[in-house]
Amino acid sequence: MTDPIAFALACLALLATPGPTNTLLATSGAAAGFRRSVPLMGAELTGYAISIGTLSLVIGPLLQGSPAIAVVLKLACGAYLVWSAWHLWREGSNQLVSSEPVKFRRVFVTTLLNPKGVVFALVLIPYLGGRRILEAAPYLVGLAGLMLVVASAWIGTGAALRAGASGRLNSGVIRKLGASVLAIFGVLLSASVLPVMK
Repeated sequence: MTDPIAFALACLALLATPGPTNTLLATSGAAAGFRRSVPLMGAELTGYAISIGTLSLVIGPLLQGSPAIAVVLKLACGAYLVWSAWHLWREGSNQLVSSEPVKFRRVFVTTLLNPKGVVFALVLIPYLGGRRILEAAPYLVGLAGLMLVVASAWIGTGAALRAGASGRLNSGVIRKLGASVLAIFGVLLSASVLPVMK
């Protein structure tokens, strides 16, 4: 997709779609507020950068030769999301009055394993699969800018929910809601391999 406007719109639509990373960003915004959650945008950028680079330059060529690798990747990503949901749920149970942001590492690993990275790496970003890094660079920079805008919006949405609730939502409830959404994503991702395995 070499048209810059079409590329930007496609990336914006994919980034804005609710997913595991966005769930964690909104959860952190709601639990800790906007300012304290801003560092998580760096976790998202780093996670996607590593994911996109690895998928397009290393794993992409392997996937063409072995569908089994794609199944294993989906199962591993789904398992991590369910595991992360379980830990986030436990935090909701144990830290009912905590106002700590979601951990940087959790956002980083969740983004690293986010299925959206596959779409960016293997479908949307032009030139990268052919290892034409210089031609892909403007698209990567544009994608990074869009990530910051969308991440700010998700954190801001969580912070607005917190402010609008006027104290009726505590951090434990917010973390449990976020954990439930993460678990659903994990189960759906793992279940998506069933038709392939038949």
